[in-house]
Amino acid sequence: MSRSLSLSISLLAACLLFLSLFTFWYLTSGRVNLINGTDQFAECRTSNALGSSNIGGAFDLINHLGQSVTEKDIFKEPTILYFGYTFCPDICPLDVYRNSEAVDLLDAMEISATPVFVSIDPERDTPEVIGEFVKFHHPKMIGLTGSKDQIQNVSKSYKTYYKAQKTNDDLYLVDHSTLTYLILPEYGFVEFFRRDKSAEEIAEITACFIDNS
Repeated sequence: MSRSLSLSISLLAACLLFLSLFTFWYLTSGRVNLINGTDQFAECRTSNALGSSNIGGAFDLINHLGQSVTEKDIFKEPTILYFGYTFCPDICPLDVYRNSEAVDLLDAMEISATPVFVSIDPERDTPEVIGEFVKFHHPKMIGLTGSKDQIQNVSKSYKTYYKAQKTNDDLYLVDHSTLTYLILPEYGFVEFFRRDKSAEEIAEITACFIDNS
């Protein structure tokens, strides 16, 4: 056997070994074990989020202090994430208040979590406007805004919907989806909450995910 052929066979064997090890790791890691079909968060789930594992991803936005931030800067602990806008007259204030209350309930359980508000109205929601909004709602809340492209990108990543109503002034409303997302640093998106979930339910479900992570 020639030296070059022997080297080629050795390289092929090494590649096959690496591929086998990688496949085993991929199938047995993460929140879903594809070999036995188990979900480590099964007892916590109240939605069909398991089938939406492609939700979330990297982003580059501006926080309420005017600083450029990425998802790595924001998701440092369990996070309750919401998309809305500060001029929203009814739905957003109620949802944001509920999410803030859930964070306080988690704190009473000795679980630290961060409420995050992403604006889908970047034209009006400047960092200064967002700053006043989050300061009013919760001392730990992080507000995020950005350019139109930045907001479109993060909205697309989280499969949210928004559309500004056409008017001749700056008093327009924005139609938008109203899901709240639970993010865990090691796992990314793991669950979403609809508007019918109470603060108590969100806190209880979040605690379950954390206990099982």
